[in-house]
Amino acid sequence: MGGVNAPAALRHWLTTGASLTAKLKAHSLAFRVQRLRQRSGRCLSDEAAAIGLPRAGRVWEREVLLRCDNTPVVYAHTAVPVAATASDWPLFSALGERSLGSTLFGDPQVRRGELEFARLRGGHPLHERARLALGGLNGAGGPLPPEQILYARRCLYRRHQGLLLVTEVFLPSVLDLVLQNNTTIMMNRS
Repeated sequence: MGGVNAPAALRHWLTTGASLTAKLKAHSLAFRVQRLRQRSGRCLSDEAAAIGLPRAGRVWEREVLLRCDNTPVVYAHTAVPVAATASDWPLFSALGERSLGSTLFGDPQVRRGELEFARLRGGHPLHERARLALGGLNGAGGPLPPEQILYARRCLYRRHQGLLLVTEVFLPSVLDLVLQNNTTIMMNRS
């Protein structure tokens, strides 16, 4: 995480080696994936090299908000080269509002790369997409100003010959999450 200098409270979210989906579920009573779009698009210039493209080009992309107790806490962007075959990523096109993380961590053929970290300022394409996804609001309903620094991580996944790049942008509201224990969950469900 070298030069990113993320706040201490955010570091455990950024550096978790386990499934982010599982961690978010443990910190909420109701977790859900809100699919914003899944379509053909143009990858960002810094994504191209990571997924083996000589320059920014066409990819299959997926954008979602991860919500805990209906509050958006993470904006996620996935890029897959259009050359990837259905055997490389058989479930990608049919995910709908299911968690990609659960699919990736549940498939023994998927190899996970190293996590990379970034501090995103207003004007960065992923910062702007996250703001647009929120309608200009942060997860708690207040404004998410363009000057708000957001912290992100990304990871490259391999399956057969296919590459898939997942970037997760952590919204300020992720800091409000509290680990739920079984007693709390049971009390709130009765």
